[in-house]
Amino acid sequence: MTWNPFKKEEAQKPAEETAKAEPAKSPQEKKGRPTPKMKQAQAQNLRPLVPADRKASAKEAKARLRAREDAEYQAMQTGDINHMPKSERLPWRVYIRDYVDARFNLGEFFIPVAFVILIGSMLVTTIAPELSIPMMILMYVYLFAVVIDVWLMWRKLKAKLIEKFGERSVAKGMRSGSYAWSRAIQVRRWRLPKPRYPKRGHFPE
Repeated sequence: MTWNPFKKEEAQKPAEETAKAEPAKSPQEKKGRPTPKMKQAQAQNLRPLVPADRKASAKEAKARLRAREDAEYQAMQTGDINHMPKSERLPWRVYIRDYVDARFNLGEFFIPVAFVILIGSMLVTTIAPELSIPMMILMYVYLFAVVIDVWLMWRKLKAKLIEKFGERSVAKGMRSGSYAWSRAIQVRRWRLPKPRYPKRGHFPE
């Protein structure tokens, strides 16, 4: 074996020179750089805060709202309580509807009676003016009777609601009173939601 003096010199080279020969990688290059799969996942999770097309986004929102309202209106026409608006699905409102629909209400004929009296008074004014005052009195008498009938109905219904559902059902925020009398003065076939029974007399328990 021949002796080579240069091998000894190469072995005695400091480690710094070897380190300079290969540049060290920064910690960010080693660990901070996301893998290609990570980049794809981050790109998929990014969502713009403001939509690119605001008009199209608003149009889609209106279309969804219109579709929901149409579905709720259809449910009220068919009596499908599961798809009605949330306010119409409240148990005390269901009870109010069933109670009002079960009784005979003077108010439900108010609109047709008022229309007939109005037309009659116009005709009477030209033919027999002396009958116009009695017809107006008749209209006010009927209106007074409707108010009394609605008041009696709500007085009895309110006691039943408190007994069954508590004071919350007749609180001011629930507007149960206005809900009851507004339904009582509507023609039965025009009411929404539609009455559950075709005929009167089915009072709720």
